Amino acid sequence: MFVLAMRSIGQRPGRFLATLLSAFLGAAIIMTFHSMHDTAGQPGVDPVSSETLSTAAGVVGGYGTLLVFFAVASTLTVNVRQRAAEMELLRCSGATPAQLKRMVVGEAVVVALVGAALAIGPAMLGGRALLDMFQDSGQIAGSVEFSFGTVAYVTGIGITLLAAAGAAFLAVRRATAGGGQRRGRARTVLAYAALVAGAAAVTSTFAFSAADAALMAAPAYGAILLSVGCALRAPRLLSAVLDRLPLGGASGWLAVRNLRERAGQLAGILMSLILFTAVATATLTMQAVESDAVAASGAVKSVDAKTLETLNFTVVGIIVVFVCVMLVNSLYAATSYREREFGQQRLAGATPGQVLGMVGVEGLVLTVTGVCFGTLAALAGIVPFTMVRTDGVLPNQVFGVWLAVVAVAAAVTVGTGLATARRVLRTPAVRAVAPAA
Repeated sequence: MFVLAMRSIGQRPGRFLATLLSAFLGAAIIMTFHSMHDTAGQPGVDPVSSETLSTAAGVVGGYGTLLVFFAVASTLTVNVRQRAAEMELLRCSGATPAQLKRMVVGEAVVVALVGAALAIGPAMLGGRALLDMFQDSGQIAGSVEFSFGTVAYVTGIGITLLAAAGAAFLAVRRATAGGGQRRGRARTVLAYAALVAGAAAVTSTFAFSAADAALMAAPAYGAILLSVGCALRAPRLLSAVLDRLPLGGASGWLAVRNLRERAGQLAGILMSLILFTAVATATLTMQAVESDAVAASGAVKSVDAKTLETLNFTVVGIIVVFVCVMLVNSLYAATSYREREFGQQRLAGATPGQVLGMVGVEGLVLTVTGVCFGTLAALAGIVPFTMVRTDGVLPNQVFGVWLAVVAVAAAVTVGTGLATARRVLRTPAVRAVAPAA
């Protein structure tokens, strides 16, 4: 099966570019921040600098680990679904489900290893730039020298390979095995557990005082957990929204029909939108409220406060990059795969403009749904934090942050879908519906 995996990669390398890009970015981020552990472990580093470096590595490195898993899982799930006919042919030829799992996992590991190897150089440059940023802001002593060693290599390559193997195993398991009801129940249990834990974390915000250094942690993690709970319920949430949409016209009718039929397949895109909206809106807004409160009091930010601010902006930046990559990869792959569907619609009488309108409406519905539930999760954390930290309830800063987040989400989702659909529509309808040779 390993030989078959290598042959599959060699014959059609284009299908693995999205996974390669996700693995590359994930490994680069993980190695960049975990190199701070190597730097902190050098002899002669003062305790304050060491603590700051270790905190940055632990917090952002942890987020990077989760993001690389979700990013690779998203691309691999689309890849496996698009290869359903190939998988079925292999099974009819005598391949067992276990052999198919080994083949797909082998493909993922090879691609992830290449991506991780390519990421070493950029990670070294990124780690050095990150250390310079900390030193320029006075958070790290200027005498500390950059080190890129064992911790960066082991965590970056190891985590990327494990994430790729695990994501590939889960993706092919869904495609080759039954148990859909059991997985649905497990997803539901996890969703409600995340919602309950998120609500508890948000409520615990009122147990802190305005001057408590850990005030931001509870509402931030609560908003994240609430967004995870909503994301796990993405197919149900999308179906509920579609039941209430009064869309008319050919494009609107086709969009609702297709979204309803593909709700399960689009769950990954909706999950990305919900998580992106919630985490970015909550983190940036709470950081803005905190910074304005400190400025209003006339106090000077401590080293810990500066470190937290830097980490918040860094985490949001990483999430923005990863979500954009995940959305572009998933939407491009999903829309490209609909060439035959678009051809059939055009032969049935739909114009290219109506097909593009359908894709645009689909993207708009996904964006509105993801932004709506992501915003609710974010506000659940923002409001308690603002009430404890200031005398207000809904901070003014949230509106500018929210508009920026929505603009990014809409541009990526709708823009990628329309651009890909326009490219697909260049294929004549008759050729699009013709059986592959």
